[in-house]
Amino acid sequence: MIAENTQTQMRKGILEYCILSIISRGEIYASDIIGELKKAQLLVVEGTLYPLLTRLKNNGLLSYNWQESTSGPPRKYYEITSEGREVLSKLDVTWKELLFAVETSLQGRN
Repeated sequence: MIAENTQTQMRKGILEYCILSIISRGEIYASDIIGELKKAQLLVVEGTLYPLLTRLKNNGLLSYNWQESTSGPPRKYYEITSEGREVLSKLDVTWKELLFAVETSLQGRN
């Protein structure tokens, strides 16, 4: 139980970073974000993703626009803002620092 809780917290901690990274590649639809996260073996459901996207948008890190769809109602496509790119750049540095800390901590472990 303790390990599962820690694993969940670790995933939550990197989810925002991963989402910003995916969106930084270009305009993207929410279900495509979920698909990219699945490829990375980070399973996320819509009920988790949409509130996070809304929070990122409200914080000025994302914007969106509506595009007509050939297979139904218009779709909301997300893109990263300049402020979002600045935050992502800072998160890149933090990620490298964390990666170093973890790898260093694991050295010599048996």
